[in-house]
This record gives sequence, structure tokens and C-alpha cells, in this order.
Amino acid sequence: MAILLTRRQFGALAAGGLAMTMPGRQVFAQARPIKLKYGTAFPADHPGTLRIKEAAEAIRKDTGGKVDLQVYPTSQLGSEPDMISQVRAGAIDFMSTAGTNLQTLVPVAGINGVAFAFKDYATVWAAMDGELGAFVRTALSKVNLHVFDKCLDNGYRNITSAIRPVNTPEDLKGFKLRVPGIPLWISMFKALGASPTAIPFGELYSALQTKVVDGQENPLALIRSAKLYEVQKFCSLTGHTWDGHFIFGNARKFQALPAEVQASLTANLAAAALKQREDIARLNTDAQAELTRLGITFNKPDPAPFRKLLQSAGFYTEWKKKYGDEAWAKLERYSGPLA
Repeated sequence: MAILLTRRQFGALAAGGLAMTMPGRQVFAQARPIKLKYGTAFPADHPGTLRIKEAAEAIRKDTGGKVDLQVYPTSQLGSEPDMISQVRAGAIDFMSTAGTNLQTLVPVAGINGVAFAFKDYATVWAAMDGELGAFVRTALSKVNLHVFDKCLDNGYRNITSAIRPVNTPEDLKGFKLRVPGIPLWISMFKALGASPTAIPFGELYSALQTKVVDGQENPLALIRSAKLYEVQKFCSLTGHTWDGHFIFGNARKFQALPAEVQASLTANLAAAALKQREDIARLNTDAQAELTRLGITFNKPDPAPFRKLLQSAGFYTEWKKKYGDEAWAKLERYSGPLA
């Protein structure tokens, strides 16, 4: 027997059916993964990438599959300046880069790169996990960046040469040295008497091979992975500056995430950074042994004459003015007197 419904009855039933389906649709919407992008210039096999990928998997499990943190290494999402702009605009959620790459945005971000500031890793981590790091993170928060507490290690930078080892500042006089285009480091090497030349990293090998420059400076792990031992003979363990990567994201986007997602990101990225630091310590030891086997001659200069020359040349005084008294006081709490 056919059942005839009035328009009002049909409407009521339809509304009821819709109400019954809505909760299911709501649950589905909530279950859809939150996709987040993480960019880095580190190669795919670098600990700065591998440990973040591990963290991404831990975050996925932590949140029951709710969060999919996608990691893009080797500058797939653009150069580091490009990625910084994308993070600020919200096109990329998170990235890592050196503080020196952020100092055009927030000058104090590069303060960890001051020459001979940190005598050892114990001092580095006391500073970066302590007051100095907190001061920089607060400054970066003012330009809509959320910086996670633990930074990654990119290593101490050391000088390689095709012509002679660097034992004293005298050995740097007139020395044609490739450096990144970072004013702090160009200023440092000029004060030490070298002839610094800013060359992109991708052009470094050929510049060394064709003698455009005599040498360069980078962490040991990168010297090995870039095969610079093929065009260099000496490596001087100057440790003239320490380089680390902040992990950060767009602050507004981070704060809009559910609290449990924020907590998972914070905990797992911190754990990844601590493991990555241990990886780099092992890599540096292995790299020196391997580079020795490949024909590189190592020496370890006394840093005191270099620091003394930088002091007399006004390097520290100049950068103290640029960074400001408050930031400089926090640096010197760990480095001891510089200027």
C-alpha cells in the first residue's frame, strides 16, 4: 500500500535524515589529516632531514594519523630566503635555517655566528638552550615566527686551503677565501686580513678547482659530502664560528592548530633536535678520520691570536653596536668578554 506524505511531512523526514547524516560527515571532516609542510636545505641523507622525518612519523602516530608532516629536503620548496618568505606568508608551515640567514629579518638572529664566541659544544648548548637562545626566539616571535626551543646542529666551521695550512692570522693575509654572502662573516675575515669572496655553495667546487679562490670554510661533514677534499689539501680546525639551524613556523598557523597537535609537534621536534646533535658529533669524528685517509692534512690553531686581532681591529665593537647592549651581554655571559 502506497503511503502518501504531505509536503510538510516530507520536509520533516528529510531534515531528520540530514541531521542523522551530519554527525557522520562531521566525524569524517575531523578525521581528515592535517597536512603540514616542512622545508629544509639539508640533503635528504643529512641528520637534519632524517631526524625530522622520524619526528614526522612519531607525530603521525601520536595523533592517531591526524597530522601528516611532509618533509621536503634539498631546498625542494625554494632557496632558504624563499622558504623564509613562504613561512611568513603561510605557504610553508615549518622549516629550518641558520640564524645568520634570518638576520636580515631580525638582526639579533645571527648573534650565535660571532667569531670565536663558543669555545666548545658545552658552551654552545648552554647558550642556545639558555638565555641567549630564548632572547633570539622572543625577537623572532615579533615577526610572526614560532621558534621551537631546541635548534639543530650544523657544526663548527673550519678553513680548508689548497696552498697552505692556516696556523696564525698571518696565514690569512691576502688569502682568497670563499664565504657565504653573510655580512657578519665577510666582516670577520676582512678584519683577519683575508680576501673574502661571496660565492654560492653550488659554485664552490668549481671555484676551488679553477683557483678563483684558494680556500673556503664549512663544517667537516659538509666538506666531506661536497667532496672538497678533491680540490683542497689542508684543513685547519679553526672552529671560528658555530652554525646551527632554528626550527620554526608561521606563528599564527601554529597557534591555530589544536592544542594536542601543538604539544606533539613541540615534543617530537625537540627530541629530533637532540638526537640530531648526537649524530653530528659522530659525523664530525668520522669525517675527520675519512678526510685524513683521503689525503687532507689537519692542524689545530690556537684561537687566541685570532680573537686578539679581531678585538684590535674593532670587529667585536662594531657588532656589539649592531646587536645592542642587551643581546651582547647575554652572548658574553657564555663567551666571556669579547669587545
